[in-house]
Formats: sequence, C-alpha cells, structure tokens
Amino acid sequence: MTVNDSPLTRASLLIQIRDGCNSGAWREFMNLYGPVVYGFARKRGLQDADAADLMQDVMRAVASAIRQLDYDRSRGSFAGWLFTITRNKIFSFLSARRNRPLTASDSAASHLLNIQSDDGDSADTWELEYQRSLASLAMERIKNEFQESTWQAFHLTAVDGRAASEVAAELALSPGAVYVAKSRVLARLKEEVEDIRRQEESVR
Repeated sequence: MTVNDSPLTRASLLIQIRDGCNSGAWREFMNLYGPVVYGFARKRGLQDADAADLMQDVMRAVASAIRQLDYDRSRGSFAGWLFTITRNKIFSFLSARRNRPLTASDSAASHLLNIQSDDGDSADTWELEYQRSLASLAMERIKNEFQESTWQAFHLTAVDGRAASEVAAELALSPGAVYVAKSRVLARLKEEVEDIRRQEESVR
C-alpha cells in the first residue's frame, strides 16, 4: 500500500473501520492505536503478555461498539473515548489480580492499582503514548517523500538525538544542510500528524 492509498487519505478512519470488510482501514487503526493501548497498559504495570492480551481485548470492544458509536466531537475526542475503555479494562484487570495472592511480579501492578484513580496522571500517560504513535505512523507515511540523506539527517538528529555536527560528518553533509533537512522533515511531519488527527475524528 502506498502513502496515497492509505485509508486515512481516502476518508475518515472511523468511518472506514465501521465497514467490517475494510481490512486496510482496520490495519491502519491497529497501527495507530494498538501501540497506544499496549504502551499505556505497560506503563500502568501490566507485564508484556498481559498488556498484549488487554490490547486485543480493547480492540475487540472497539470492533463491537464502533458500528453503534454516535460520535460527537463536542463531547470529546475519539482518543478520549478509547482512553476510557482502556482505563476501565486495566482497572478491571488489576482489580481481579488484587483478589488473588500476590507474587513478586504482581507488586508493581498492585501499587499502581492503588493510584489508579489518579486520572490526571493516567491521561498524561495516555496522551504521551498517543503522541508517540501518531508520530510513528506519520513518519512511516512521509518517509518516501524525502531523499535518503535528508531522512537520515532528520532521524539521526531528531529521533536518535545525535549532534548535528556528528551527523554531518557521518553523512558527508554540512551542519547547515543537516539543520535544513531536519527542519524540512519536522515541518512536513507536523502537517501529517495534524492531518491524521483531523481525519480520524471527522465522523459526525
């Protein structure tokens, strides 16, 4: 699938996934929100396998509810709706775990259950995972728009955090060229992230 063929560029992602036969839209939805749910679950204390299972549970809940979802943007974002589902399922998971004898591996989850009501912290964690997933998806979509050297200059500085002078020497570019490449990609990346946000929440 090319960038221009992405379900997100054809219509709202939420409208697309309401069609149970649209595997491309569902795959793109999973690419965007799967890591958000998984990362959030891990940050709330779930082990790898439990977080993966919970992610699948959340996705099943979305698949079941999406056809009946009457989305009203004025009442909050879709990401907020998904956050509520995820938070509730994590709370249920940790509550069930609290009712059995704790093992050493459960101690962190038990502690996090005790602070589960801290909605501000939970929302901040969710938003961080969401921003990371948005950036990752957006980068994947725009990568082929740039020459390899431009993309490497951006990735090595903006993502890997290396110094522009070091990257310039490695890529046989001037430091100025590295800064320009980074700025170009970041500007395009910002546009793509904003486009994804608009398209995923354009359901009326």
